[in-house]
Amino acid sequence: MLFRLFSIVIYLGCLSVAAQQLVPPIQNYQLLDYKGGSKNWDVSANADGELFVANNKGLLHYNGEKWTLNKLPNNTIIRSVESIGDRIYTGSYEEFGYWTKNAFGELGYTSLTHLIGDHTFTSEEFWEIFATQDGKVLFRSFSVLYVYADDEITVVDPSFVVSDFIEFQGRLVVAAEVKGLFEVKGEKMVPLPDQHLLLDKTVNDMAVLDGKLLIGTKLHGCYLYDGKDLVPWSTPVNKALKEHQLNKIAVLGQGLLGFGTIKNGMYLYDTVSRSYRILNRESGLQNNTVLSSLFVNNQLWLGLDNGIARVRLNNPISYYTDYTGTLGMVYDIAWFNNTLFLGSNTGVFYFEGNELRFVEGSQGHVWDLEVLEGDLLCGHNTGTYKVDKGRFELLSSVAGGYQIIKVPDQNATYVQGTYNGLAKFQKLENGKWDVERIEGYSAPVKQLCFETPNVLWVAHPYKGFFRIHFEAGTYDELDKIQSFDHEGAPSEYNVKLYNIKNKIVLNSEGTWYNYNPIGDRIETFDEFTDYRNKELLFFDERYFWFVDDEEQKAIIHTNLKGDSLMITDLPMRERLAPDSQNVVKVSDSMSYITLTDGFAKINDAGLKSISEVQEIPVPDFVVLQDQRMKRSVKRGAFEIPFRYSQSITVEIASPEYISPNYYYELEGPKKYSEYSENGFINFQNLPFGEYALKVATVGMGNTVSDFNTLDFQIAPPWYFSWWSLFIYVALALLAVYLVRRFNRKKLNRKHRELEERMKHEQQERMAKLEKEELAKEVRLKQNELASTTLNIARKNEMILELKNMLVMNKDKFSNSQRYRSFVKKLNNSIEDTEDWKRFEVNFKELHEDFFERLLKAYPSLTPKDLKLCAYLKMNLSTKEIAPLMGITIRGVEIHRYRLRKKLDMDSSENLSNFLITF
Repeated sequence: MLFRLFSIVIYLGCLSVAAQQLVPPIQNYQLLDYKGGSKNWDVSANADGELFVANNKGLLHYNGEKWTLNKLPNNTIIRSVESIGDRIYTGSYEEFGYWTKNAFGELGYTSLTHLIGDHTFTSEEFWEIFATQDGKVLFRSFSVLYVYADDEITVVDPSFVVSDFIEFQGRLVVAAEVKGLFEVKGEKMVPLPDQHLLLDKTVNDMAVLDGKLLIGTKLHGCYLYDGKDLVPWSTPVNKALKEHQLNKIAVLGQGLLGFGTIKNGMYLYDTVSRSYRILNRESGLQNNTVLSSLFVNNQLWLGLDNGIARVRLNNPISYYTDYTGTLGMVYDIAWFNNTLFLGSNTGVFYFEGNELRFVEGSQGHVWDLEVLEGDLLCGHNTGTYKVDKGRFELLSSVAGGYQIIKVPDQNATYVQGTYNGLAKFQKLENGKWDVERIEGYSAPVKQLCFETPNVLWVAHPYKGFFRIHFEAGTYDELDKIQSFDHEGAPSEYNVKLYNIKNKIVLNSEGTWYNYNPIGDRIETFDEFTDYRNKELLFFDERYFWFVDDEEQKAIIHTNLKGDSLMITDLPMRERLAPDSQNVVKVSDSMSYITLTDGFAKINDAGLKSISEVQEIPVPDFVVLQDQRMKRSVKRGAFEIPFRYSQSITVEIASPEYISPNYYYELEGPKKYSEYSENGFINFQNLPFGEYALKVATVGMGNTVSDFNTLDFQIAPPWYFSWWSLFIYVALALLAVYLVRRFNRKKLNRKHRELEERMKHEQQERMAKLEKEELAKEVRLKQNELASTTLNIARKNEMILELKNMLVMNKDKFSNSQRYRSFVKKLNNSIEDTEDWKRFEVNFKELHEDFFERLLKAYPSLTPKDLKLCAYLKMNLSTKEIAPLMGITIRGVEIHRYRLRKKLDMDSSENLSNFLITF
């Protein structure tokens, strides 16, 4: 299904107190908006729709998104401005010249006064600039004309005060203030014929209208001149222009003229209908003095004595705004007896002729206005009243008439929701209303709708919602009240009720539900899924009116099947009242919307016609701003250093379009696609790389214009630049080299360590083997020493036994000499030094320096003491030592005792252990 969405962008506006003279929307720009002076003397626009204003403080430039003030070098007031080609010419005090844009869209000034020769300024200010058809540029002061062409200036010095000039029928015509009109021929001034009516009348402005010259005077209205005859302009608006001092004339097209006055704003005169509307302070202007005007792109710009205004002409939406505060917030509107009635929080009002009047006695809050059975009923906080011009008749004293609806299938019977329950209204045959309270329900009812003639749904924003049953045919009391608290049921807070095509539809906290009578439960309403968080303002058999309360507050007019119209009026967002806004349809093509300070009138056919024909302009790129500087977007693609790219703002503008929205797509390493409501697109922390920014103006129905593309590149950071990459490669190669070198050294060190360990292990094994060999040798020597000692001991023991036997058988020897010889030989055998030497040699091999250390420690030891020490070192017992020393055991003990004394040992110490460990 093809979905057409027409988006109408409109502005804050007001209308006069006249009921039938609704004016177009007006947008005011105050000093805080454009940051210049209060007075705006002249207005001009270039081919792109950019606005230039001659202001007290300089030249104002508006590109559709932002204002820029450009000051002259001498800071003088700029009185006139005219955009011609790519130059913006301005005139000020004794100074005129032109401005041109640089690559950044900034204006730079070039003076032309140095081209003037043989002429001296006489305190001149230049009030008007005009481009002739042959390419000349004229600058007008009150006393002199300066003609600029081919980089030369020609001076035309008339003898009278020049108040205006214009090209008419191929002639340059100047107004000589109170002396009429003259044609400029070279340096001469030739009076035009039939000028007697202009004598003593100050000519302010002139315009060409239908081939004739429309001449405006200061206090005497306008005249028409066809080149031969001059006649007064006979129109209804001329009287008002005389009264309020005409200042400027603007031809607005389609038979519409604009007359700026000093005292009463701007008059919009329709030459076809010969009627006019007034734009002044009462209808929304900041000031009643119009100093300048410009009509461009269906917009009327007004330079005021205090501020600037923009008016959207031929707009399908008009506003009524109460600037006095008397009307207050409008809650409902009704069209009754060809009169528009308004119900507000201050009472009931109606329009009579061109004036808004108050219905006497209606003071208080009005909730509802309904035309029922030929009467206009007003639901008021004090009750319900029948209303007409000058009449406010009480019908019901039940307080708070919220909403009243007809009972299905009943004749002239209605049910009303009030502060304290329900009331029944029935119009009798005599024309009077019978009102009764319905018993059985006393909670407030703000909304209600019938499901069937006997089933009524009621709701209040805070008290919940209920399904109420009446007894068949009676509406005096309730039969049953049904509530819903099952799983999936909507919240009781802020529920709104509707009967849409015989379905009970509920909205709770932005979600849509409907009642399922078969399951007797409330379920999600799928048909309104696309309208979540939107309030339903009005519906009929064909169309629905939704409003988005939380986001744009856009009003959507749709048939749910593809035909849809969106009104995204930015100022209307501020004036729509959440939960109290209302749409009142008075005809197939005309609707009213209630606002906080008035109402809006919508021409549905006008909305559609404008949305279908309006062309969407392609937006312009103005400048790109990074964190350090502005960059021109006129020079094609450019590069942004990475260190300045953390925040990038692109300024765009579409001067030809009124308050445009934009759609943009960013293509590159990071992608975006968003809508923007202003001309500033900001990107944060974009990665480096090449980007293409595509921007389009968003028009009616969210359709977009052709894209304008800006290419730019974010340079890699220094650590990703080519020289950094070269360094990284070099460092990587160096790292590889160093790692390899380190690994090689490590490998060599490991080899050395392995060799040393293997060598050490080899040495340890060799030492171990050597130690084992030595130990083995020591054991052999020990065994040998022990064996030698044992043999000596056995020998000596045997000799001692033989000696003892000889001593015991001494008497058996006959020869004593022989006996002594035997004994002597035995003693010599016991004391044989050869045995000791062999023992000593073997002992020293095992205990190499034992004797030396022992003698060094105890020099008093005798050889016999040393011998005993050696035996004790070998851990021999006394019994074993005795034969070795050839003495008795007792002798050994005595010797041990003496040795202990020499060694200065205590009796508790073990002599053998001491010598073994020595």
